[in-house]
Amino acid sequence: MSVDLRTVRNIGIAAHIDAGKTTTTERVLYYTGCTHRMGDVDDGTTVTDYDEQEQQRGITIYSVAVSCPWKGHTINLIDTPGHVDFTAEVERSLRVLDGMVAVFDAREGVEAQSETVWRQADKYHVPRLCFINKMDRLGADFERAVASLREKLHARPLVIELPIGAGDTFTGVIDLIEMRALYFKTAELGGTLEAGPIPEELLQRAGELRAQLCEALAERCEVLMEKYVNEERIPPADIRRALRELTVSGAGQPVLCGSALRYVGIQPMLDAVCDYLPSPLDMPPVEGTDPQRPETTRQLRCDPAGPLAALVFKVLPEKPVDLFFVRVYSGTLKPSSRVLNSASGGKENVTRVYRMFAKRREQLDKAEAGDIVAIVGPKNVLTGHTLCDPRHPVVLESIQFPETVISVSIEPRSSRDRDKLLEALHALERQDPTIRMTVNAETGQTLLAGMGELHLEVVVHRLKCDMNVEVHVGRPQVSYRETVRGVGLGEGRFARQTGGRAHFAAVRLRVEPRAHVPGRPNFEIVRDLPPDSLLPLYLAAIEAGVADAAQSGPLGGYPVIDWRVTVLGGEQHQTDSSELAFESAGRIAFYDAMQKAGPVLLQPIMSVEVTTPDEYLGAIIGDLNGRGAEVRETELRGSERVIRAEVPLAELFGYVTKLRSVSQGRAAASVTPLHYSAVPADVARALVGGV
Repeated sequence: MSVDLRTVRNIGIAAHIDAGKTTTTERVLYYTGCTHRMGDVDDGTTVTDYDEQEQQRGITIYSVAVSCPWKGHTINLIDTPGHVDFTAEVERSLRVLDGMVAVFDAREGVEAQSETVWRQADKYHVPRLCFINKMDRLGADFERAVASLREKLHARPLVIELPIGAGDTFTGVIDLIEMRALYFKTAELGGTLEAGPIPEELLQRAGELRAQLCEALAERCEVLMEKYVNEERIPPADIRRALRELTVSGAGQPVLCGSALRYVGIQPMLDAVCDYLPSPLDMPPVEGTDPQRPETTRQLRCDPAGPLAALVFKVLPEKPVDLFFVRVYSGTLKPSSRVLNSASGGKENVTRVYRMFAKRREQLDKAEAGDIVAIVGPKNVLTGHTLCDPRHPVVLESIQFPETVISVSIEPRSSRDRDKLLEALHALERQDPTIRMTVNAETGQTLLAGMGELHLEVVVHRLKCDMNVEVHVGRPQVSYRETVRGVGLGEGRFARQTGGRAHFAAVRLRVEPRAHVPGRPNFEIVRDLPPDSLLPLYLAAIEAGVADAAQSGPLGGYPVIDWRVTVLGGEQHQTDSSELAFESAGRIAFYDAMQKAGPVLLQPIMSVEVTTPDEYLGAIIGDLNGRGAEVRETELRGSERVIRAEVPLAELFGYVTKLRSVSQGRAAASVTPLHYSAVPADVARALVGGV
C-alpha cells in the first residue's frame, strides 16, 4: 500500500558526542510504540547501538535507520554518531535526509562536533530544528545554550519552548505557541502529559519570548505582519504555518528543550518534527546529470510514477550477500528487478527490498520515491553510486568524504593470512569510505588510514573479532599531504618499444595551487589546447595518468591535494601513439611540473576544545604551548573554563591520557580536523630530507 508522501519525514538525529542522541532515539521509539521497553546506553541495551563495540564503549559508531509512526505520520529516522572519528556516517546520512534534529547539551551549548554537524547540514541544505537536551543537568542554562546557537553557528533560533526550572528544579516545559505549561509524569516514564497554566514567575518571560517569536515570523510572513502591526492576537495555527515555511526554507530553526534521560519533552519534539520539518514533496527536485553528456542536467521530482533514480549511501558487507542502503528520489524500486548502475555502466539485480529497523528488517514489495530502504542483490555497487532506469540513465551527485588524517602499519600474524587480510580490508573499505588501504612501494608495508585513533581501534577490533584475522599493528602515524606553492610548467615524453611495438606520446601541462573548498574534490583537471589536437581517448588517458601520479607526490610519496592541472598540448604519432603511452607521459609531465611549482609538505591541524575547572587552566595551556599549539581563545562556561586551540595532529598522540593526568581526570577534550598547513622546514627536513 502506498504511503501519502505528505506524511513522511526522513530525518536524522545528530550532535556532539554525549549530547544524548541515542537516549533521545530510544525515547522516540518507545513513545511511538515501536518498542515496549526503553534501552539504556550505559547498560548497552539500546536498539540502535546494537554493535558489540558500541555497547562496550557507550558510543554510537554506525548510523542506523529505524521507521516509526506518530500521529498519522511515518518518521524514517537515522541515529548518527557524535564522535568526530565517525563523521563520515553523519555525512552520508545528511546527504539523503530531508530534515535534522540537532541535539545540544543544555550546559555545554554548541560544542566542537556540533559545529561540524551544522556545517554538514548547511552543505546539503538540510532544514533542522534544535533540541536543548539535559535540562536536568547541574549547570544547565537554556538561554545561554540558545545564545551559543546564534554566536557560534550563525543560526536563527526560533524559541518555541521555555524550560520550567533547570537542574534539580527542572519539572517541565512551557509551550510558547499555545501558552501553556506541560508536565511529564516520570513515574509513568513520561508517557502521560499534563497541561496546566504557566507558573506565575515565568509568565512575563514566556510572554516576551512569544512576542519575539511572533515578530521574527512576521518579518517573513505578510499575513502575520498585518496582525502583528495591528496588535491582533496571532492564532497558534498561523504561527505553526509560518514556522513551517521558515524551517523548510532554512531561514529559521525552531528550538525546543527537555531531558531525554528523565522522559521530558520528547513528544512535543515529535510533534515539531511532523509540523515543521519537510516531507519529500517539500524538497526541491533533485538534480542529476546524463552519464553520456555530463554537461546536461536533469531535474527529478519526487514522483513514484517517474523514472527510477536512487542513491546508494551506505554499504554493509554481510555474508552471504552485502546490504545496500538507498534513498529513492524518483520512481519505484521493486524486488526481482534489473537496474543500471550509472557510475559503472553495468546492470545490477535487485533481489529483495527491506524496511530497516536497526538490525531487524521487514521485506517490502516495493519502495517508492521518498523512501529510505535497504536492498540486496547488486554485486559491483559502492557508496555514492546511482541506481536508475536503464532507459533513463542519470547520475546523482555523489558524497564527498573528508581526508584521512592518521594511519598505522598493519600486517597479518602469519604470511598465510595475507590474502585473508587484504580481502577483509577491501570489505571494510566498501563499508566505510574514510578507510584507506595502501601499500608502501618502498617497504612493502600495508598501511591502514582513518579519521583518528579511535576509528582505527574500531577497525582493528573488527578485523580480529568479526573477520577472524589476527594482525600486528604499528604505532599511529600522521597522514601527511603535499601541494604546490606556485605555478610550474612540465613536459613528459614517452617513447619505448614494448611487446614488439613502439609507444610514443608527448604532453605539456601546467600545475598551480587551487583553493580548498570543503565538500569539493581537492583537484581539478582542465583542457586548454587547440581543438582536435589530440584524440579524446588520449586526453582521457592523460587525465588518468595525472590523477594516478597525484596519489604519490615527489617529496615523500604522500597524496597531492589542492591543485589544478591545465593540459596545454601534446604530440601524437599516427601509428605509434597509444593510451598507455599518453597515460605514462601524463605522469612524467605532472612530476616535472610539481618540481618546478615549489612542492610543500602539509600536516593536518586539529581544532582542540578543552573544558576544565579553573585551577588547571595554566597547566593545560602550558602543555598545549609545549605541543606547538596556537591558543585561539578561552571563555568562561558556568564554573568551568573552555580553551580553544589549533594543534598539529603529530603532537596530539597520547594527549587525552596526559590531560587526565594534568587535571586529575576532571578535564575533557574534543578534537576535530580543521585544515592542512605547511610543515615547518625543520620538521619537513626530518621527515623527507631537504625540501
